Amino acid sequence: MSEQIIYIGRKPILNYVTAILTCFHRDTEKVIVKARGRSISAAVDVVEVTRNRFLPDLKPEVSIGTEEMQSEDGGTRNVSTMEITLSKSPEALNPGVVSQPRRQDKAA
Repeated sequence: MSEQIIYIGRKPILNYVTAILTCFHRDTEKVIVKARGRSISAAVDVVEVTRNRFLPDLKPEVSIGTEEMQSEDGGTRNVSTMEITLSKSPEALNPGVVSQPRRQDKAA
Protein backbone atom coordinates (compact mmCIF):
# COMPACT_ATOMS: atom_id res chain seq x y z
CA MET A 1 0.00 0.00 0.00
CA SER A 2 1.51 3.29 -1.01
CA GLU A 3 0.69 6.40 0.92
CA GLN A 4 2.14 9.89 1.12
CA ILE A 5 2.04 12.37 4.00
CA ILE A 6 1.68 16.09 3.40
CA TYR A 7 2.28 18.44 6.32
CA ILE A 8 0.40 21.74 6.14
CA GLY A 9 2.32 24.88 7.11
CA ARG A 10 2.51 28.47 5.95
CA LYS A 11 2.80 28.03 2.19
CA PRO A 12 -0.05 29.06 -0.12
CA ILE A 13 -2.94 26.60 -0.29
CA LEU A 14 -2.46 25.80 -3.98
CA ASN A 15 1.06 24.52 -3.28
CA TYR A 16 -0.43 21.77 -1.11
CA VAL A 17 -3.21 21.09 -3.64
CA THR A 18 -0.54 20.59 -6.29
CA ALA A 19 1.31 18.20 -3.99
CA ILE A 20 -1.86 16.11 -3.51
CA LEU A 21 -2.55 16.03 -7.25
CA THR A 22 1.04 14.96 -7.92
CA CYS A 23 0.76 12.13 -5.40
CA PHE A 24 -2.41 10.77 -6.98
CA HIS A 25 -0.94 11.19 -10.47
CA ARG A 26 1.90 8.87 -9.38
CA ASP A 27 -0.62 6.13 -8.46
CA THR A 28 -0.52 6.73 -4.73
CA GLU A 29 -3.46 4.99 -3.06
CA LYS A 30 -3.75 7.28 -0.03
CA VAL A 31 -2.63 10.79 0.81
CA ILE A 32 -2.57 11.87 4.43
CA VAL A 33 -2.86 15.60 5.12
CA LYS A 34 -1.59 16.52 8.59
CA ALA A 35 -1.90 19.85 10.41
CA ARG A 36 -1.51 21.28 13.90
CA GLY A 37 -2.89 24.37 15.59
CA ARG A 38 -3.67 27.29 13.32
CA SER A 39 -2.86 25.28 10.20
CA ILE A 40 -5.94 23.09 10.67
CA SER A 41 -8.22 25.51 8.81
CA ALA A 42 -5.72 25.63 5.94
CA ALA A 43 -5.71 21.81 5.79
CA VAL A 44 -9.51 21.78 5.46
CA ASP A 45 -9.27 24.41 2.71
CA VAL A 46 -6.64 22.35 0.87
CA VAL A 47 -8.80 19.23 0.92
CA GLU A 48 -11.95 21.10 -0.13
CA VAL A 49 -10.22 22.87 -3.03
CA THR A 50 -8.77 19.55 -4.18
CA ARG A 51 -12.16 17.80 -4.01
CA ASN A 52 -14.27 20.61 -5.47
CA ARG A 53 -12.02 21.70 -8.33
CA PHE A 54 -9.86 18.74 -9.31
CA LEU A 55 -10.71 15.30 -7.85
CA PRO A 56 -14.39 15.06 -6.86
CA ASP A 57 -14.10 11.27 -6.36
CA LEU A 58 -11.90 11.58 -3.24
CA LYS A 59 -13.23 10.22 0.05
CA PRO A 60 -11.91 11.98 3.17
CA GLU A 61 -11.57 10.37 6.59
CA VAL A 62 -10.84 12.76 9.45
CA SER A 63 -9.18 12.05 12.76
CA ILE A 64 -8.47 14.65 15.42
CA GLY A 65 -6.32 14.71 18.50
CA THR A 66 -4.16 16.71 20.88
CA GLU A 67 -0.40 16.83 21.31
CA GLU A 68 1.49 18.12 24.30
CA MET A 69 4.25 20.54 23.32
CA GLN A 70 6.96 22.34 25.26
CA SER A 71 6.28 26.06 25.46
CA GLU A 72 9.00 28.70 25.38
CA ASP A 73 8.72 29.35 29.11
CA GLY A 74 9.51 25.71 29.94
CA GLY A 75 5.97 24.50 30.58
CA THR A 76 3.78 22.38 28.40
CA ARG A 77 0.74 23.30 26.33
CA ASN A 78 -1.79 21.34 24.35
CA VAL A 79 -2.01 21.76 20.57
CA SER A 80 -4.87 20.42 18.48
CA THR A 81 -4.03 18.12 15.57
CA MET A 82 -5.96 16.93 12.54
CA GLU A 83 -5.23 14.18 10.05
CA ILE A 84 -7.28 13.88 6.85
CA THR A 85 -6.79 10.67 4.88
CA LEU A 86 -7.76 11.01 1.23
CA SER A 87 -8.41 7.97 -0.92
CA LYS A 88 -10.06 7.52 -4.26
CA SER A 89 -13.49 5.93 -4.41
CA PRO A 90 -13.69 2.35 -5.77
CA GLU A 91 -15.24 3.62 -9.01
CA ALA A 92 -12.27 5.92 -9.58
CA LEU A 93 -9.72 3.16 -8.92
CA ASN A 94 -11.25 0.90 -11.60
CA PRO A 95 -12.27 3.24 -14.37
CA GLY A 96 -14.35 1.58 -17.03
CA VAL A 97 -15.78 4.00 -19.49
CA VAL A 98 -15.10 7.67 -19.04
CA SER A 99 -18.47 9.32 -18.85
CA GLN A 100 -19.09 12.77 -20.21
CA PRO A 101 -21.61 15.12 -18.64
CA ARG A 102 -24.97 14.96 -20.35
CA ARG A 103 -25.97 17.85 -22.48
CA GLN A 104 -29.59 18.78 -22.27
CA ASP A 105 -30.97 20.10 -25.52
CA LYS A 106 -33.80 22.53 -25.30
CA ALA A 107 -36.88 21.58 -27.25
CA ALA A 108 -37.95 24.25 -29.72
